[in-house]
Amino acid sequence: MKNLVLLVPDKDIEYTLKGVLARHQALGIRQIEFDCFAHPEHDPGCLRTSESFLRPLLNRYEHALVLFDREGCGKEQLSRDAIEQEVESRLSLSGWADRAKAIVLDPEIEIWVWSDSPHVDKVLGWENRQPDLRTWLQGQNFLSPGQLKPQRPKEAMQSALRNSGKSRSSALFFQLAENVSLTRCVDPAFLKLKTILQQWFVIHS
Repeated sequence: MKNLVLLVPDKDIEYTLKGVLARHQALGIRQIEFDCFAHPEHDPGCLRTSESFLRPLLNRYEHALVLFDREGCGKEQLSRDAIEQEVESRLSLSGWADRAKAIVLDPEIEIWVWSDSPHVDKVLGWENRQPDLRTWLQGQNFLSPGQLKPQRPKEAMQSALRNSGKSRSSALFFQLAENVSLTRCVDPAFLKLKTILQQWFVIHS
């Protein structure tokens, strides 16, 4: 029985999680065995049918996590918490009980990209450029002074990559997840992920 199965909508989230979970010490958890599956129907599929996708895996994994973007899932009118509760309720009834959780990225995975780490500039092709990335984002109205993260994180990332001449790929998410400090991310969905993992995969003394 493996420790964890992840259900995600796309490679961007898959590569992010692979990068994050490789850093078990930084997460404050023990090393775990996990598999990651992408739902063929992407965000709406993760929202609507995660319980049927994961039901055959009930006895093969200790725990399950479903992660997807709020933007594009089909229930954007609901809060992040409400969507998570809906999915978790169906997972629980399908046999996972309290062994499965849902994490909704609000508005999307790119919100995890934006931290004050110098690795963000490097991975997005902005190392040693003038103006620096955060100043440029403010000039483009992606970021207000004093704001930590852009209101439209995906558009901000795409625009920054276009400007630096760097191609967008899932590998960028892996590089960021591998290098950016995990203590610097204050996004509520990321904090929930860390808390759940620390509860499930305690380091044995």
